[in-house]
Amino acid sequence: MNYLKIVQYFYLAFAAFFAYDAFAKYNNGESYFLSILIAAVSLGMFFFRRHFYNKYQNKK
Repeated sequence: MNYLKIVQYFYLAFAAFFAYDAFAKYNNGESYFLSILIAAVSLGMFFFRRHFYNKYQNKK
């Protein structure tokens, strides 16, 4: 069950990567909305996973 604690940080890393990607695309004048969307979803998944991991740990 320890992998659940690690997996949530992968979502945070994806969010950081796509936020940087959106910033780089913005500076180059390219379309960056998809990168922002993916970063926002990844950030939401991080908090979603974190909430349910903590909820599961409190039941034990």
